[in-house]
Formats: sequence, C-alpha cells, structure tokens
Amino acid sequence: MNKDILYIDEYVIVINKPAGLSVLPEGWEPDAPYLVKMLEHEYSKIWVIHRIDKITSGIVIFALTADAHRSLNIQFEKHQVDKKYHAIVNGLPMWNEKVTKFPLRVNVGHKHRTMVDDRNGVRAETRFKVLKRGRDLSLLEAIPMTGRTHQVRVHAYALGFPLLGDTLYSAPETDLISRPALHAYSLAFNHPVSNERVTFTAPYPPDFEEVIVDK
Repeated sequence: MNKDILYIDEYVIVINKPAGLSVLPEGWEPDAPYLVKMLEHEYSKIWVIHRIDKITSGIVIFALTADAHRSLNIQFEKHQVDKKYHAIVNGLPMWNEKVTKFPLRVNVGHKHRTMVDDRNGVRAETRFKVLKRGRDLSLLEAIPMTGRTHQVRVHAYALGFPLLGDTLYSAPETDLISRPALHAYSLAFNHPVSNERVTFTAPYPPDFEEVIVDK
C-alpha cells in the first residue's frame, strides 16, 4: 500500500487507488478486500469523504480525524474541491473543448446504468478538453462540476465518444484494456488545518499508460 500513498500527515491521507479495488465493501462480495479496510489495518480509524468506482483508478482522499472529516465534507458539499479525470475515448472529437449539461437519471434497468433523461433527469455538468489525439482514440480531460453516478462515462458516451473498454455504455469490445479507461488524475482542496490550497496528481497505472503510449 505504501507505494500508492501520494501524501499523508496527521489529518489526511491521499491514495492512488488501483483499478479493481473498491473503496467500501460491496453487497454482492462482502468478503472481498476493499480500500478502507486495508487502510484501517495500518492507520486505525479512517473517515470516508468521497469515493470513486471500483473500475476507476486514481486519487481518493480520506480523513484521519473527525475535524478534518467535517472540513473536507463541507468543501465537497460546497463544490470547493477541484477534481480532474483523464479518459481515453473511442473516436476523434472535432472540438478541443466541450461543456455538457445532459440531465442524468441513475440506476436504470437491471444493469443499473445511468442515462440521459431530459424529462426526469437531474442536473449534471462535465467540462471536457482534448489532451491528445491518436489514430482512432483520444485522451480527454474531464472536469465534473456535479457528482452523478457514472457522470463522466455517460456524458462522453452521449457526445458520441464512449470510453475505451466501457461496454456498459456501448463501447466496442477491445483487448487494449480490460476496464473502462478512466483515471481520477488530480484533486485540489484546502488543507483542513492549514487552509493552504493543495493539489495532488496520481500517475497513470500501467494499463492506462500503455494505451496512451501505443495509440
């Protein structure tokens, strides 16, 4: 676990979570390992502030004290935390930057998909920027301004550029990566004690890095 710690002090711990590891236990696999249990084995009490999907790699922050937990929770609730994701998508957007505001409805159908729903969906906004174009894949930066389930994945799909490997949202089958190519790249927040604005970035995991280099 130590190699995945990006930062730690008395108040917070910032982790570069590997893909395939849940932040919290899952109902259908209650005995499977999960990140909070692994951390509490080493650091005793851990306070959860936010989470990312099991299949998503990248930054997650936890509090190590109740006061730090309160401070960071308030920042998340007031949208004072800046989150950036990097995604590899199928296709080559003609635009360099795009703001999407498709309303989303979650837990649709037996696969619990999130869907664009102009009538019954809730407000959702994602800001996309093209970082690199390859032959038939592109690397995008995605900044979610709201926190809906699968928001980046669904908004990319709705624009016509599903994430590489994201067959839940109609991406073609691929042997380039075994999961949706999404990485929580950076997180900026005010330190709960010093109030200093700090930013952390998470290096790409090998499966993500190899696609970018090769394609």
